[in-house]
Amino acid sequence: MPNIKIFSGSSHQDLSQKIADRLGLELGKVVTKKFSNQETCVEIGESVRGEDVYIVQSGCGEINDNLMELLIMINACKIASASRVTAVIPCFPYARQDKKDKVRDAVKISSRAPISAKLVANMLSVAGADHIITMDLHASQIQGFFDIPVDNLYAEPAVLKWIKENIAEWKNCTIVSPDAGGAKRVTSIADRLNVDFALIHKERKKANEVDRMVLVGDVKDRVAILVDDMADTCGTICHAADKLVSAGATKVYAILTHGIFSGPAISRINNACFEAVVVTNTIPQEDKMKQCPKIQVIDISMILAEAIRRTHNGESVSYLFSHVPL
Repeated sequence: MPNIKIFSGSSHQDLSQKIADRLGLELGKVVTKKFSNQETCVEIGESVRGEDVYIVQSGCGEINDNLMELLIMINACKIASASRVTAVIPCFPYARQDKKDKVRDAVKISSRAPISAKLVANMLSVAGADHIITMDLHASQIQGFFDIPVDNLYAEPAVLKWIKENIAEWKNCTIVSPDAGGAKRVTSIADRLNVDFALIHKERKKANEVDRMVLVGDVKDRVAILVDDMADTCGTICHAADKLVSAGATKVYAILTHGIFSGPAISRINNACFEAVVVTNTIPQEDKMKQCPKIQVIDISMILAEAIRRTHNGESVSYLFSHVPL
């Protein structure tokens, strides 16, 4: 493909390399370093004048450093006369801070909570991004925070493919949402598999701490598949797994788009009753897989690569909402 350059930030170079390999391209040269006062310095090592530039940087690891690096890379390409700069952000940073109402110590505090996802959207636009490609936004309204095009891709087609290929009893399963907010996601998957769905209503006293759970639906003598967009400390999905087993589920799987796995997450998964915890590689998982044999990875590089190819060629990307490219 002529007039296209792909650059990788330092957050997930393995995914960037897979995307470039899929497209038959080489990653562009970038030199990233930090001054002694921890300021980030990025130098683009080749000409981008008149090029269609794609910068792959996921919101993981040292999130603030990686976000700043992405902004600097976008700006560096823009002022070097790139014709278009697209930020490919598999896991969008600060996506959970998408609205004002927060529950803290069982009291709703809304007047002074930030909407940080909107701030990140503004920063990306001001840096010079012309287009955003991301996957499974925590809240779809984040697309409306931008005044530039945003393609929010879905891991759902890859999830459906994994379920059919790896769970023998998938026709006798129940798709379960660990919270009410994910009901739309699980009903879509359940409809496409033609199986039942259930959800768990949870009450939080404060962030990252679940107080009480109530199962709505039937999982008795069935395989239960928990589906969510992200798992951080994994308290919710581990509590949910215990709830499903006590409700009579024969096996419990968890399928997550973004496996953040911070704090006590790995020890919780190791001690939980999961057959497998399946995540996509929007976030690097190699180190986590060494610590936890239950973690399995779905490669979504081909979806992002195809989105880049279609965007570059001016084709529709809506095909990817329901199909995994071969």
